[in-house]
Amino acid sequence: MTCREVIGFIMEYLDGALPPPERREFEKHLAVCYSCVAYLRTYEATIRLETATRIEDVTVPEDLVRAILASRGA
Repeated sequence: MTCREVIGFIMEYLDGALPPPERREFEKHLAVCYSCVAYLRTYEATIRLETATRIEDVTVPEDLVRAILASRGA
């Protein structure tokens, strides 16, 4: 497996959706390619940060919405 292929399979690998034969090849490549290991760690960290900073169920005060719309001339 090449570095390019590893990058193409990263999401499937992290999701546990990579079929066993490809997973073995993926992990064999990681065993010898420190650049791909670093890329994978960075990718995982990015996912963790995105998940940690996700804002859900935010209630925006109606006054703020009106003020923003008014300032835009809407």
